[in-house]
Amino acid sequence: MTNEMQVNQEEQDYIDLGQYWLILKRRWLPALLVTSSIFGLAAFVTFRQKPVYQAEGKLRFDKNNNVSSLSGLGGQIGELSGITNLSNPLDTEAEVIQSHPLIKETITKLNLINEEGETLSHEAFLKLLQVKSIRGTDVLQLSYKSTDPKEAANVVNSLMGDYMENNVETNTAEVRAAREFLQKELPQVEGRVVQAEAALRQFKEQNNVVALEEEAKFGVESLKDLSENITQSQANLVEAMTRSEALQNQLKLQPQQAVALSSLSQSPAVQQVLTEFQKTQKELAVARTKLTDQHPTVINLSKKLEALKNQLEGKVGQIVGNGVSVREPDLQIGELKQSLTAELIKSEVERLAATNRVGLLRKAFVSNQARLSVLPKLEQQQRQLQRKLQVAQSTYQQLLKQLQEVQVVEKQNVGNAKVIASALVPNKPISPKIALNLALGGFLGILLGVGTALILEAMDKSLKTLDEAKKLLGYPLLGTIPRVDEKDKDRQELPVLNNPYSPASTAFEILQTNLGFTMSDKALKVIVVSSSIPGEGKSFVSSNLAVAMAQLGRRVLLIDADMRRPTQQNIWDLPNMIGLSNVLVGQAALNGSTEEALVTLDVLTSGKIPPNPLALLESQSMANLVKDASQEYDLVIIDAPPLTVVADALNIGKLADGMLLVVRPGVANTGSVNAAKSLLEQSGHRVLGMVVNGVTADNSYGGYYSYKGYYGINPGEMNGKVDAEVTKVEIG
Repeated sequence: MTNEMQVNQEEQDYIDLGQYWLILKRRWLPALLVTSSIFGLAAFVTFRQKPVYQAEGKLRFDKNNNVSSLSGLGGQIGELSGITNLSNPLDTEAEVIQSHPLIKETITKLNLINEEGETLSHEAFLKLLQVKSIRGTDVLQLSYKSTDPKEAANVVNSLMGDYMENNVETNTAEVRAAREFLQKELPQVEGRVVQAEAALRQFKEQNNVVALEEEAKFGVESLKDLSENITQSQANLVEAMTRSEALQNQLKLQPQQAVALSSLSQSPAVQQVLTEFQKTQKELAVARTKLTDQHPTVINLSKKLEALKNQLEGKVGQIVGNGVSVREPDLQIGELKQSLTAELIKSEVERLAATNRVGLLRKAFVSNQARLSVLPKLEQQQRQLQRKLQVAQSTYQQLLKQLQEVQVVEKQNVGNAKVIASALVPNKPISPKIALNLALGGFLGILLGVGTALILEAMDKSLKTLDEAKKLLGYPLLGTIPRVDEKDKDRQELPVLNNPYSPASTAFEILQTNLGFTMSDKALKVIVVSSSIPGEGKSFVSSNLAVAMAQLGRRVLLIDADMRRPTQQNIWDLPNMIGLSNVLVGQAALNGSTEEALVTLDVLTSGKIPPNPLALLESQSMANLVKDASQEYDLVIIDAPPLTVVADALNIGKLADGMLLVVRPGVANTGSVNAAKSLLEQSGHRVLGMVVNGVTADNSYGGYYSYKGYYGINPGEMNGKVDAEVTKVEIG
């Protein structure tokens, strides 16, 4: 199914192309006139134009100029950059090149004038100038058109030179402004550097800051060591206190007393007085045992003892002070007690030392901790001051460097554009493009010529092709008759008789064969041949069909019933004094009115033109004549008037076995054909089919032209081919 659809589509495409080809063949003259006119006009305009030359030059741009930026206040001086991401800096430079001042300077310098001899305007100059960027590069291409090749080159070179000068001046002005700005700004920035340095120095002096990071690190480690020392010192203090309390309990002495006793026991003066005091005390005790208290010896010893006591108390007071009470027995201690006392004193000293050390360590810890707590704030303040100093120093260094760069660039006096290709004098014009213009003129001419042919074809309501006739009428196609050559028309009015091997003769043979197929159930006795309008060749078809039938050995009668415009007498070169009209009015009999054209073919001409042909054709005499003729002859062919002109053909059609409609492309039109078909349908007459007459290569791409491969060959070559080709004609 797919293959079949594809084949049908290919056939449809072939048919469409064939139809267009036929249209062009029919309308070749107007199409040729239009094509020739358009092509000639294009050629005339092309060769009338003055040659136009185009010179081209190129500018290359550096995106980054050699001048540094102005402390971040803007882009680099002369740098190619757009304000937005969508803008192209090359487009900006192109607009500068096309600006009025540069264009005016070029026009004035070269004294450019227009065709009227007036100074060339800015707008006219821009129409001749083209500035475009080359994609993917930093290059602008300038081109200028002129009828003078030297002028074109001079304009491009002059414009590029003017732009270069303007570019250098612009960049120089920017550099000068930058230098002045930097020279004004530099002292102020230097002052800010000095202020920042002074502020940082004052901060360090006020807060004893040398290196905050090192100090913080050392402070943390110091706090750790102090904490460990405090812990150890507290442990030592507890140990000393415990040992001291134990010795105090053992000696029954307070630490102050132990210190005093230790001092007294180690004092020679006290011990000497104490020894003397103890000796006197013993002597007094011995004396009292022997003497009374009033005895001078006792009294003297008592006084001596009192004096020694006072002396001893004085010595003790000198050593231990008056706040410490010391018993007399304790003034002289033993070795053990003296050792314990010394141990107590040592423990007390260690306790006091540990207590003092813990206090000092705690004070140092608190002090360091307080210092560390303010270090972050000091560090933040220092960073702020350092940052201000760094910013001021960086700005100062940057401005100083920029000033040096600007001074160098100012002396260089360069721009950011460079001519990489100067315009050369062109040796070939760009316009007119003769080959292209002629090709376009030819193409447009062909296009309009074809369009003209199609428009004329659409406006022409006549039938143009065999296919149109088939589609419009819908009757079986019984034959296609080729057009007769006008140069040999006399000989070709009866081609079946006079030129039996011609295409027309073969076509009539096929027609008579196909007519036989239409009446296979009964014999075809009476045929009426008509057309929609005059000039379609119904008489030509009638006469040649009669010859073709007669050549088969059948007795044929050809009746010319077109009484208003009879033709058969001219075709057969017969007299027309007596004919159909005479027979119908009773002036003559049928047998005596016919003329023998061939042995088996008789012709009944129309006779004298009656005043009312329709009345004769509708009469019973006509019916009787047809009836008698059909009994006497094998076939009766009636050449009837056109259907749309008079009603004669419809009346005659009632007497026939069928009607044969002749259609001629280029003569018949859609209106007449539709009218004829409508009349036939209303009348109810049987239509055997249609014959398309006057077929040519202009109105058919099939049909009889499929036989042209053997037209004109000798009879021997003809044998055996007619039968094969007959089947190619469409049968209803």
